[in-house]
Amino acid sequence: MKRRDLMKMSLAAAGGTLLSPSLLARTGWSNTGPRVPSFLKNYKKIYAADPRKAGIQFFSEAKFGLFIHYGLYSLLEGFWKGEHSRPAEWVQLRGMIRVKEYEKLAERFTAENFDADFITDMAMEAGMKYINLTTRHHDSFCLFDSKYTEFKSTNSPAKRDLVAELSEQCEKKGLAFYLYYSHGRDWRHPHAPNNDIWKGAARPKYDPPEESYKYGDEHDLSIYVDFMKNQITELLTNYGPIAGIWLDGIGTPISNMDQVHNFKVQDLYDHIHSLSPYALVSYKQGLLGTEDFKAPERHFKGTSEIPLEICNTMQPHSWGYDRNDSEGHKTAGEVMEMLTAASDINANLLLNIGPLPNGSVHPDDVKTLKEVGRRLALGDN
Repeated sequence: MKRRDLMKMSLAAAGGTLLSPSLLARTGWSNTGPRVPSFLKNYKKIYAADPRKAGIQFFSEAKFGLFIHYGLYSLLEGFWKGEHSRPAEWVQLRGMIRVKEYEKLAERFTAENFDADFITDMAMEAGMKYINLTTRHHDSFCLFDSKYTEFKSTNSPAKRDLVAELSEQCEKKGLAFYLYYSHGRDWRHPHAPNNDIWKGAARPKYDPPEESYKYGDEHDLSIYVDFMKNQITELLTNYGPIAGIWLDGIGTPISNMDQVHNFKVQDLYDHIHSLSPYALVSYKQGLLGTEDFKAPERHFKGTSEIPLEICNTMQPHSWGYDRNDSEGHKTAGEVMEMLTAASDINANLLLNIGPLPNGSVHPDDVKTLKEVGRRLALGDN
């Protein structure tokens, strides 16, 4: 078959969405049409007409997902030089840890007990339909093999690509895989949003100022915007079927909406949709109003005109593992109450775990999620 004929076929099957060559290769197109991602296997008819509509329909009906906050911050367990930081994943900013000092944590990152097979089995047994992993949090450390940075798990003693490992298991087991990506905040990149124009914890206010950051006329946000677009492109083209990109750090861009166009957010949304016909986009409670779904935290009140997801934690407060927040993890009864509350407003519950420094899941969370799955299977409330 000639390439132009293949492209015509793919365009027709995707309901008018032009698919990129990288996507054609990644999703396994053949003479008879596309290989539907495993998480959309029950939406084949919708997918054939409109892949993005299929993705939205899946998400609207999924109801329950697993959030995972894991990274270098997990190694500090919420503490720096005896001082406690909350939330734990903000320890670099709360503790004013210098960039070079924080960088040293990568030398200790082994993820020795991070087990994608176990995590996906646990999620399925709990009745969850999807997983969302922090591919890169505000500290800018990547859990994937990006060619645009050396600050990544594949360069650590772990020498592992955790995004790839989870992606493989999710596709194998029919779970959707969404990717968290820190967009508005970055405490490492020289050209990330600065504190002169942007607020919302854009950068730690080091004293003396951080030497690696660019300031004044030397600072160029467009370099950082291109960096993010390049990494998100990697995530969408190198890791199998990705159900959506979940952006975080909204406090920074909303702090200066007069300048938010400099982030080129809509361009990024359009780029994501051009790379994958079914991948959805979210930016917390919504930045532009053109997102595919909203994902506010914890105690959201109100309604939404688009699909809604409420994210909450198994720990009492922190998202990343916090040794000082380790007592009082949610019980099965509390999780069932959260599921009911989410259902009452027609929302999904995205329930977060913060793996321990070695990557293992807290035993209280394993026990709770197992019981939740048992109750859901029995139809208990």
